Amino acid sequence: MSGVFNKLWTALRGGVREIGDAVVDANGVRIFEQEIEDARANISDAKRSLTEVMANKMQAERRVKELVDAISEHEAFAVKALEKTDEGLALEVAEKIAKFETEKSEQDAIVQRLDRQVDALKNNIKNAEKLIADHERELSIVKTTESVQKATEQVVENIASNNSTLNSARDSLDRIKKRQQMRQDQMEAGEVLEKEFSGNDLDTKLEEAGIKGGKVDAEAILARIKSKKES
Repeated sequence: MSGVFNKLWTALRGGVREIGDAVVDANGVRIFEQEIEDARANISDAKRSLTEVMANKMQAERRVKELVDAISEHEAFAVKALEKTDEGLALEVAEKIAKFETEKSEQDAIVQRLDRQVDALKNNIKNAEKLIADHERELSIVKTTESVQKATEQVVENIASNNSTLNSARDSLDRIKKRQQMRQDQMEAGEVLEKEFSGNDLDTKLEEAGIKGGKVDAEAILARIKSKKES
């Protein structure tokens, strides 16, 4: 059983160390990942050992039941021997019962010991699995943070190393925007000139001032028709 507990101790030993100490650099992450993998392998070994312990406990319990049945059966034999006043035979049966009871006591002790070991192993395996799950979550956070930081550093380095190229590209964008704005201004100016040269601009100003009529009003026409009809 010491081997089983040693394996579990190996799986649990990471809990006494600070996670930050294991991941202070890229090599630390690799080492920590290997420790988690080794701990999972140790837990698998511990589970296999646990099944063996549970099997031994089941065998001991089965033997206890067999002894209980044998004791009950031989007690009935002893009663029958006494009924026939054969005390010698009854004594032999009693001696046999004594052996059964001695073995039963031994098997009861084995069952109790194995039962304690099973409970302890189950508890240690459960704690080890929880600890590993916690470590895996922490490691995932560390790796993700590391990836984000590396990506950010790469962007900053690229900007620094290609600063002149980026500035040139930015200047090109600015020139394109200015040319586009110039074309837009030219189109709007062309529309203004077109109105001025065609006289449309003056018409528009007169209509806005109410001096010149704009579009034909249907209601005004209808009112005129009604007026003519009434006269």
